[in-house]
Amino acid sequence: MIEALVTVVLYCLFRILPIDSASNLGGWLARRIGPRLSISTVAEKNIKRAFPDISANDLAQTIVAMWDNLGRVVAEYPHLPALRANGGGTRVKIIGAEHIDMLRDDGKPGIFFMAHIGNWEFSGIASAARNLPVDRVYRQANNPLTEWLFSRGRASIDGALIPKGRDGAKQILRTLKAGNHLAMLIDQKMNDGIAVPFFDIEAMTAPAIAQLALRLNCPVVPVRVKRLKGANFEVIVKPPISFTPSGDLQTDILAFMTIVNKEIESWIRDTPGQWLWIHNRWPK
Repeated sequence: MIEALVTVVLYCLFRILPIDSASNLGGWLARRIGPRLSISTVAEKNIKRAFPDISANDLAQTIVAMWDNLGRVVAEYPHLPALRANGGGTRVKIIGAEHIDMLRDDGKPGIFFMAHIGNWEFSGIASAARNLPVDRVYRQANNPLTEWLFSRGRASIDGALIPKGRDGAKQILRTLKAGNHLAMLIDQKMNDGIAVPFFDIEAMTAPAIAQLALRLNCPVVPVRVKRLKGANFEVIVKPPISFTPSGDLQTDILAFMTIVNKEIESWIRDTPGQWLWIHNRWPK
């Protein structure tokens, strides 16, 4: 109940503030509170595993930067509808828009994949700006009121919202078989996934994106959202992954997901303070 009440108060506050003020306040609050929370020890452990030679100062700065980015992401949620309405305006610079256009015009289903880096919700604004509705797979919040509030921001972007789970998996398949497009966040651990190298450490990884691409022969396009300054972003859309199947399905799935993990790893290495380190990505 307390969590829901705090969420409602903050959501309303962020909504009435201009987006820059909201983003700055969200970042400030998270920088002050986040590093003091016990979950920051998870971030510290993960950063040390990914960057074993990191200095104590760089480690502390990365944790603070991660909390700043997360606080800004939360504060920017209430402003997604307005940003969607004007295609992101000058706040969102799309690099590689031609790859979105290609998926829009090729007459085939397609998949975009992202990571929890920058403000990942802005990838949907980029596709909407190019007139491509995209169905998005997401994890539902545990608290129903929190879920309702954040779904209001997500729902302003064209495309269906598909919750993770068994029913969601069926809807994903229906979406692609109908020739639609899908966006998936795929940087978190899936306990019943497959072991794939990530920062040279085997990490349990959801193989669904490779399975779908190989089964339906549809393009898979990497999309990275990079925070520039405050509530300003680059959405970097890269060409579809180039992959030639060997004919051995399990070998192909592992090879495909290795490419995907390596791509996400390159984004994190570039801006480590913008990734969500508080998830238990690797085995204990």
